[in-house]
Amino acid sequence: MSALQVVVERPVMFQTWRDLTFLHWRYPATAVQELLPPGLTVDTHDGDAWVGLVPFVMAGIRAPYVPALPWLSRFPETNVRTYVIGPDGRAGIWFFSLDAARLAPVVVARLTYSLPYVWSDMSVRVDGPTQHYLCRRHRTPDQRCDATVRVGPPIPEPSPLEEFLTARHRLYSVRSGRMVAADAEHGPWPLRRGELLDLDQNLLEAGGLPAPVGDPLVHASAGVLVRVSGWREVSSGS
Repeated sequence: MSALQVVVERPVMFQTWRDLTFLHWRYPATAVQELLPPGLTVDTHDGDAWVGLVPFVMAGIRAPYVPALPWLSRFPETNVRTYVIGPDGRAGIWFFSLDAARLAPVVVARLTYSLPYVWSDMSVRVDGPTQHYLCRRHRTPDQRCDATVRVGPPIPEPSPLEEFLTARHRLYSVRSGRMVAADAEHGPWPLRRGELLDLDQNLLEAGGLPAPVGDPLVHASAGVLVRVSGWREVSSGS
């Protein structure tokens, strides 16, 4: 097991993430740091922060000892995220937003995980090597993400930057004014090259970020099986 991976001994949830695309842009570290809560420091690579737009299919959601419900446990999701160092010194993810196509999981995730989920009209269509993602927010339909990506050849050995962008197993949130973290255990991503064919999005700007500049880095993955831990409060040295 890679030193970057974690082990979740007592998972509270099982998930499968499928048909992912990772779109990443460089950002000035100061611009991202201004949007983070106290206790989190933007994580940088070669001096720059990175912001990711990640559409995919969430599937097989279930609690331990409970079967997945077919309709509720599978839906498209898109997240806008950046990379941070927590007060405990661990590298992780901070989400600016998470769009999902099922209202019940959105409500549960907002209440139990304090994550900024948004209910959206979404679809994912896979046509051979081409993947199409559509997202429109129900309450603010002008906020959207439409992307078409062609999946390319596999990446046998991720570069340090690709590891930085994808090998993240901890997520941070703030609950009742306190910083908390949860871990996601999964194997190494089966990463592939990707080519962005079309993109019309403003979810990054809706999250308070400046509009991205230039073409993003594009990666794709068939997905991974995931074991998710419960939240625990974190502080310096914890």
